[in-house]
Amino acid sequence: MPNIKSAKKRVKVIKAKTLQNQMFKSQYRTTLKKYVAAVNAGDKALAAQTYRDAVKKIDQAVCRGIIHKNAAAHKKSQFTKMLNALNA
Repeated sequence: MPNIKSAKKRVKVIKAKTLQNQMFKSQYRTTLKKYVAAVNAGDKALAAQTYRDAVKKIDQAVCRGIIHKNAAAHKKSQFTKMLNALNA
């Protein structure tokens, strides 16, 4: 446990930031799962809506440093292919 006042503050701030990151990661994974479930169900309208949400969450994850930008591009490409296959 830190003794210095500034170190104690950093511990508190890190705990808060860690919690925020965990919450965002959970939302991110849930959004992606909802999209995959919509595609597997064959619901075109729901898939289109959840696709937009998923792409937005992926872009936000890149900005926050949760995932790498190339991983995000790969994921968005996969999702686009899934949506196009559903609409074809």
